[in-house]
Amino acid sequence: MLDNKGFDLWANGYDASVNLSEESNRYPFAGYKDVLNIIYNTVCTKEKATVLDIGFGTGTLTKKLYDDGYFIYGIDFSERMIQIAREKMPLAQLFQYDFSKGLPEKLDNVRFDYIISTYAIHHLEDEEKVKFLNELTDYLLDNGEILIGDIAFETRELLEKGRINSLEDWDSEESYIVFDYLKDFFPKEKISYLQVSHCAGIMRLKK
Repeated sequence: MLDNKGFDLWANGYDASVNLSEESNRYPFAGYKDVLNIIYNTVCTKEKATVLDIGFGTGTLTKKLYDDGYFIYGIDFSERMIQIAREKMPLAQLFQYDFSKGLPEKLDNVRFDYIISTYAIHHLEDEEKVKFLNELTDYLLDNGEILIGDIAFETRELLEKGRINSLEDWDSEESYIVFDYLKDFFPKEKISYLQVSHCAGIMRLKK
C-alpha cells in the first residue's frame, strides 16, 4: 500500500496511469470514467450542493463540480496531490489529512449534501469501512447521501474471480468493497450498490 510519500511521487503521473488502465479495460481502473460520471450526475441533481470529497487526488471529479458552482471541501493525505488540486480549485477548502483517523476537527461544524469518495476507501479494512461510514452519516444534512466509487464487487466470490483474472496485477494489500458484507451493517432501505465494470462499483448510503 502506498503511503503519503508514495502518492506524492505518483501524483504527477497519476492521471496518465489511470487512463492507461481504464482505456484497456483492465484492473484496477476499468470503468473509472463511468464511475466518476455517475457520481457527478448524481450530485448534479441538487443545485449548489455542499460536497466533501474524501481522497480527492488531483481533483479530476471535484474540479467539474467546482466549475459548476458547487461548494467543495476535500481531504487527501498527499501534499503534492493537494497542490495540483488547489491550482485547479483555488477557492475550495482542501485539507491534508489521513482519513483512516476519521475527519479533521476543522470539519466538525460543517454538514454536507453529498460526501463522495472515489478509489480511496479500499485503504481501510472491512471493519474500518463500517466504522468510517457510520461516522460520515453524522456529517450529512437531512436527505444527504454518501457516494463511494471504488474497486468493488457485489460478493466475495466475484472479488475472488477478479483476483484470479488480474493475476500479477492484483494488489493483495488493499481491501476492496464487498457489498454483501457491508450491506448487513446498514438499514436495507438506506444502502444500495451498482456494479459499473468487472472491477468497479458505486455504493450509495443515505442519511
